[in-house]
Amino acid sequence: MKKEKKQTDENQKTKQLQQQITDNNGKVLTTNDGVPIYDNNNTLKAGERGPSLQQDHIYLDKLMHFDRERIPERVVHARGSGAHGVFEMNADLSKYTSAHFLQKGVQTPVFVRFSTVAGFKGSTDLARDVRGFSVKFYTEEGNYDLVGNNIPVFFIQDAMNFPDLIHAVKPEPNNEIPQAASAHDTFWDFISLMPESAHMIMWVMSDRAIPRSLRMMEGFGVHTFKLVNAEGKGTFVKFHWKPRLGTHGVAWNEAQKISGFNSDFHRQDLWEAIENGNYPQWDLGMQLIPEEDEHSFSFDLLDPTKIVPEEVVPVTIVGTMTLNKNPENFFAETEQAAFDPGRVVPGIDFSNDPLLQGRIFSYMDTQNYRLGGPNFHELPINRSINKKTNNQKDGFARQDILKGDVSYFPNSKAAGCPYHAMLKGETGYQSHKEPIETVKERKRTQLFADHFTQARLFFQSQTSYEQNHIINALSFELSKVNDPKIRERQVAILHQIDKHLAMQVGSNLGISVPEQLDELTLQFARNNHPEYPLKPNKPEVEKSAPLSMAVKKGEGTIATRKVAFLLDEGSSKASVDAFKKALEKEGAEAVLIAPHVGTFQFMEGGTENIQHTYATDASVLYDAVYTPGGKATEKLLKNPDYFAFINEAYRHCKALAFAEGTEDVLAQSFVEKDRGVFLESKDKNWISEMIAVMKEHRVWEREEARKVPV
Repeated sequence: MKKEKKQTDENQKTKQLQQQITDNNGKVLTTNDGVPIYDNNNTLKAGERGPSLQQDHIYLDKLMHFDRERIPERVVHARGSGAHGVFEMNADLSKYTSAHFLQKGVQTPVFVRFSTVAGFKGSTDLARDVRGFSVKFYTEEGNYDLVGNNIPVFFIQDAMNFPDLIHAVKPEPNNEIPQAASAHDTFWDFISLMPESAHMIMWVMSDRAIPRSLRMMEGFGVHTFKLVNAEGKGTFVKFHWKPRLGTHGVAWNEAQKISGFNSDFHRQDLWEAIENGNYPQWDLGMQLIPEEDEHSFSFDLLDPTKIVPEEVVPVTIVGTMTLNKNPENFFAETEQAAFDPGRVVPGIDFSNDPLLQGRIFSYMDTQNYRLGGPNFHELPINRSINKKTNNQKDGFARQDILKGDVSYFPNSKAAGCPYHAMLKGETGYQSHKEPIETVKERKRTQLFADHFTQARLFFQSQTSYEQNHIINALSFELSKVNDPKIRERQVAILHQIDKHLAMQVGSNLGISVPEQLDELTLQFARNNHPEYPLKPNKPEVEKSAPLSMAVKKGEGTIATRKVAFLLDEGSSKASVDAFKKALEKEGAEAVLIAPHVGTFQFMEGGTENIQHTYATDASVLYDAVYTPGGKATEKLLKNPDYFAFINEAYRHCKALAFAEGTEDVLAQSFVEKDRGVFLESKDKNWISEMIAVMKEHRVWEREEARKVPV
């Protein structure tokens, strides 16, 4: 009887397990050919202790797939994050373009990939680097890729130099060091011999190159493109993405520490924001320039190392992009997403920018190699919603099964199909018609030789603290360069941009500032312009406000910002709730940090489930810090991790608030009262004033007033 009961119990457990499997999925594990697998834990052996057998096709099926799961990573932009969304057009652009997705009221699905340029796939998010900002529009007329960056200019003017730039910035070939960093000899050797990089270097050495969040950086098409209307008239255009949350960076010292605490900081920030329904948004802006005005500027409109100042040509906001869905499979979507600036739709065309012209080949070529052949457009993430119809068949990784015996054009066997759009009087893609009558030559125009005017414009448009950050970044980078001749060459280039900039960097490096460019630099510059240096034209503006990231009072937002609430035994729930409510009203998040995870009991007796501790988190992961009231002061005074938290937040120019009764901890720290440090006992309107300071992002003047290096 006992044996029968035991058997019955086991049968019941088996049925329960089977039911649970059915409820969760109901599908049996199979091979890639759909063959059900009986045992996925043991290879086929000759006896339980014998050798494994070569005929174990289930094991071979599993391992052969595993051995081939990795594909070549991107040569550049290897580390990326992606998200799905929608773009809605709000303006009427029919005067400028026939592109359907750019007509008022049209909504277009998009996939966006953000990335760093120099690092390998496993590098940190917080490297000082350019960020890729690429958008794939799934339009009704085919896919359009706006492949851009978070910086509107580039290091070089001609695509011929691109492999050299990347070889220089990548880890040095003898030891593959350093990773995801430009602070080494080969990069600055190249840059110091390429004066055309001067403008881009100002941007990369600024806080633009270390964003607070992917959701808080601008995007740019970089190049000048063309819009073409239904009548065939062209208009030059520069594309801008303006983040609704503002444009913000982090301190360099802070970025280095964030990399240690969470090298996936940007990835996680984007993912969590979308999962929590805080959908990131950008407004699409355009600078529209009539064809007849192409030569009316002090610079060349085709030069990718130049911007069009917004004071000269204002940015017109035309639509809004919202990212509202995370990828379900990182590899299938984010990793296999293939972007190509050559993928354009009717109504959009290229300019003769020599860097853009080269990218049109390079991106297509690299995707062919990386994704195993010419059929990468059939991968789900790359498929057009406008069905593909052509005579191209076969090739690696073909997924579509195309029927029929015709794979050529023209043909009669398929009635000439697929047919040319023109044969049926339909509108297809037509390149903008422009007259070309010239000679073949390897040459650049004279305006391309002005390398320093816009670099100076950028530097002089920054606030004093932003200029100090550029000086400190250059000093850090060049201090990592071992060859003194390279350092001197680069400081000579800085002298052409701004004397104060060069003097400060030279002083930090312990070298006198050369006033003239190095002869080797001049030699390379004269390869492109034999009469270099040429006298530059007078610039349209001396300063441009949009080039600074400084937030004007009353214009910022703290939406999605994270504020650390530092707790210990005796902290008051009422004190926590009062400030938490005010923050959440502004769209910010309060994160409770305590000595341990799990249940935390407040002074009043209520509890909270804690997921963040002093051991797992640091101030660099948060935007502001609050010490709630209660009876925790005695404990906090004995907590060195608490003091490390508030001291570092203060050092990084963040807003801090201390509830009534916590004044003693403030006295034991090196935090000093200023307009970003609030005491509930002294500041009557401390909550609203604290939020106002947070909207400015940082209290940057603290750097100079307190001599606090960040």
